[in-house]
Amino acid sequence: MSADDPLLQIEALTKGYGNSATPVLNHLNLVLHAGEYLAIMGESGVGKSTLLNLIAGLDRPDSGQVLFQGTDLTRLDDDALTLLRRRCVGFVFQSFHVLPFLSVAQNVALPLELLDAPEAERRERVRQMLEDVGLAGLGRRFPRELSGGELQRVAIARALVHRPALVLADEPTGNLDPRTAAQILELLRGSLRGSGSAAILITHSRVAARTADRRLQLDAGGLRTLEIDATDGE
Repeated sequence: MSADDPLLQIEALTKGYGNSATPVLNHLNLVLHAGEYLAIMGESGVGKSTLLNLIAGLDRPDSGQVLFQGTDLTRLDDDALTLLRRRCVGFVFQSFHVLPFLSVAQNVALPLELLDAPEAERRERVRQMLEDVGLAGLGRRFPRELSGGELQRVAIARALVHRPALVLADEPTGNLDPRTAAQILELLRGSLRGSGSAAILITHSRVAARTADRRLQLDAGGLRTLEIDATDGE
């Protein structure tokens, strides 16, 4: 894989559920390059989360290809997909998915522990990430002691601590008030620039989508370029 090759390339991706004659995703195509920050908007039920699950190898398409760093994920078995996610993908969810029985530092360290990173390296990377997301000194606290905005900062730190090639963010500000959401979006964009990770942001918010380098609309016709005026609201 050369530096000019796409990080992620989706070709003719099709996925349906049940007995419906119309697939949720139908011959979808997408290209994402290293370091690119992409926002995908769309109505509920159009297949945005399905698309993320296919990209992450959490679900399998009916047809088509998902090429990640030149490897077709549809040809990998479950163990290989799990290892790829651990090494190369970071996740940020609307509901944080922070483990309540672990401290902030332990939550952030999880991806490094799964990769068997040396203890000294884990401690230093966690310390640096907590400082980067504005949570320096809070590593010993537990999730119940944090606000929603702080919990999402923990989630961002956890998603980036192992330096993934790709971050998948599914409505990361959906549970936050507008002011906190704006702070989290600014933090996410800055963190992505600092890490060099590519990212796909799934969102209903035009304000959130404006923070991305490129914006696409997902609907029954597939993916199309979305232009958002600087004065557009939600």
